[in-house]
Amino acid sequence: MREYLKFYIDGKWVDPTDNKTLDVINPATEQVCGKIALGNATDVDKAVKAAKKAFPAWSQTSREERIEVLQRILAEYQKRFGDLATAVTEEMGAPASLAQRAQVPAGMGHLATAAQILKDFKFEEDRGATMIVKEPIGVCGFITPWNWPLNQIACKVAPAIATGCTMVLKPSEVAPFSGHIFAEIMQAAGVPAGVFNLVHGDGPGVGVALSSHPDIDMVSFTGSTRAGIEVAKNAAPGVKRVAQELGGKSPNIVLDDSVFAKSVARGVQHMMTNSGQSCNAPTRMLVPTKRMAEAMAVAKEAADQVTVGDPNGNAMLGPVVSEVQFNKIQALIKKGVEEGATLVTGGPGRPEGLDKGYYVKPTVFGNVTNDMTIAREEIFGPVLSILGYESVDQAIEIGNDTEYGLAGYVNGADLDQARKIAKRIRAGQVSINGGSDMTAPFGGYKKSGNGREWGDFAFHEFLETKAILGYAPKEAAE
Repeated sequence: MREYLKFYIDGKWVDPTDNKTLDVINPATEQVCGKIALGNATDVDKAVKAAKKAFPAWSQTSREERIEVLQRILAEYQKRFGDLATAVTEEMGAPASLAQRAQVPAGMGHLATAAQILKDFKFEEDRGATMIVKEPIGVCGFITPWNWPLNQIACKVAPAIATGCTMVLKPSEVAPFSGHIFAEIMQAAGVPAGVFNLVHGDGPGVGVALSSHPDIDMVSFTGSTRAGIEVAKNAAPGVKRVAQELGGKSPNIVLDDSVFAKSVARGVQHMMTNSGQSCNAPTRMLVPTKRMAEAMAVAKEAADQVTVGDPNGNAMLGPVVSEVQFNKIQALIKKGVEEGATLVTGGPGRPEGLDKGYYVKPTVFGNVTNDMTIAREEIFGPVLSILGYESVDQAIEIGNDTEYGLAGYVNGADLDQARKIAKRIRAGQVSINGGSDMTAPFGGYKKSGNGREWGDFAFHEFLETKAILGYAPKEAAE
């Protein structure tokens, strides 16, 4: 039983203002596996003051000093690799293999990438007599989600550290263990007091106080579009910068060619990863209408090979994160059936033999139309919708017919055609044939958010731009 009842503020572990706690539920067992203290506005104020106090000195550190700090954080992170993997599996149900292969390494990747980019990043640029200077924005508030907890913490903290910002983190109260260990890592790495602070809590108690605090200069939020709108409203009176990575309903356009079956199978596997709990999951697969029956057959075979069970065993999928998520997913699966989509495999209820835990059957719907609820709403579970198209132009039109624009996918043998399609998809990141790049910008169009994370694009989110005119004046005329 884990008990994380202190907050990390100004380089020390301190007691919360109140004695309120929250039980953390292991989604595989539905049992309490730990508890955290719940912070409030007073705790947030203490953390923000510590970050504000630390900012003048930290913002003036050299590039070399910050690279060294990032490298120390990475070294301590690697020492705690096993602890982090265990925590992620326990708090949000990721299979141990996924935690070790992807969840924990993702955080390492962002730390290493930030250190590498920092070596050559240009903070100053001469434009004639004018000097353009990039300076740290100030004190940042981070509100992170439960689905890829370490990825989302590190992809905010790493560029903030690199650019000279100070910060206060509120990790998800649903999956807080890995965030708490991350704070222990920051302390062990000798990050100067006040540069990084952590306050546990929920949205109303800590998230609102953080996003509305007058001394917070920037809020970076990852989560649902609904919650992101509230964060933006809270931040608006202070005219803060707000970076948001929100929901998605990403199209996966499968081309009519010789690798069709391979493309469909790959799309199913990608969709099911992390129990479908990824904002950029390829949830809408678009296939030629004439090959719908073939697509459903291939998808059924691929989905039926996905094993579900104890995340500490050999199962490919663990549970979804909570009872709330489980019930939402079940309701949407039933809605798909009611609205006339073809249930190819899976469906309502838990998988056979699993009577405890928030387990969902890997589910595929075929003959879905884009006006159906399962094609419009973000399900955030292992549920794939297959839609038909008559032409590539129609596929692109359907793909873009969504309020979201986080990601898109194109799969097929004709690379030139795939490239043309990718350019027409209205999304912040489009992957061709499984392409991936940790340094590429990540973020969305439309209601999927604003701003970009990952790589050098993330640095710019944490920087203000100053123009110093007359910095290099021309010599006076004789």
